[in-house]
Amino acid sequence: MQDSSVHIRVEGLTMAYGDFVIQHDLTFDIRRGDTFVIMGGSGCGKSTLLRHLIGLKEPASGKVFLNGEDLWEVSAERQGEILRNCGVMYQNGALWSSMTLAENVALPLEEYTKLSKREIQELCSLKLALVGLNGFEEYFPSEISGGMRKRAALARAMALDPEILFVDEPSAGLDPISSRNLDELLIHLRESLRTTIVVVTHELPSIFAIATNSVFLDADSRTMLATGDPRELLHSTECAPLVEFLTRKHSLNPDTEGLNERRPQ
Repeated sequence: MQDSSVHIRVEGLTMAYGDFVIQHDLTFDIRRGDTFVIMGGSGCGKSTLLRHLIGLKEPASGKVFLNGEDLWEVSAERQGEILRNCGVMYQNGALWSSMTLAENVALPLEEYTKLSKREIQELCSLKLALVGLNGFEEYFPSEISGGMRKRAALARAMALDPEILFVDEPSAGLDPISSRNLDELLIHLRESLRTTIVVVTHELPSIFAIATNSVFLDADSRTMLATGDPRELLHSTECAPLVEFLTRKHSLNPDTEGLNERRPQ
């Protein structure tokens, strides 16, 4: 029987492009209310794993369950219904440059609801206010900063009140202050809306700031080496690649200070 506290379950997942295996034997749970971080170095398959979780790429083998339903065993129609409860914020924001912020946020509402134009306008203003963009409804993406574009993309991802929010490299291209502000926004959304959030990142400040759970993907062995709260893993793991990853010298996170003696020689 599927544990009702588990929002997403991955069992024996192998990801591949043709004969080239990206990762194999991935098994982990994402629980309701988690901010779950998919972490690892460049090229380990973090974004590829995200593509499997949101139904964009079929596993070479293994299973992905959302709310207890196998995403790749149900009908295409049912898969669409399941994924409608998910929101996705892409790495570059993927906002339509020819549309205002309000028009961007309105797209999923127009496509998947029967709300009136007035109701959609009100919801767009509400979602933009939720991410700190109140009053920016009529701005175009080119007229705002990179951090604001990320927040606008987050507002669009939240338009349909998803149970699960997937976020790909939210800090990419942002300065440290904008990155920290976005981290704080994700924490606020999880706590206020009780949304399960899945984040792809390799940025240590973000990992330690937001994660309640995680999986660490290793590019060399092409499999996962650990799963759990990164703060707890930092103090308990004997896995050399994970210690190396979590104690990188450029990290300014206080939780890693004094732990460089654990760095593998």
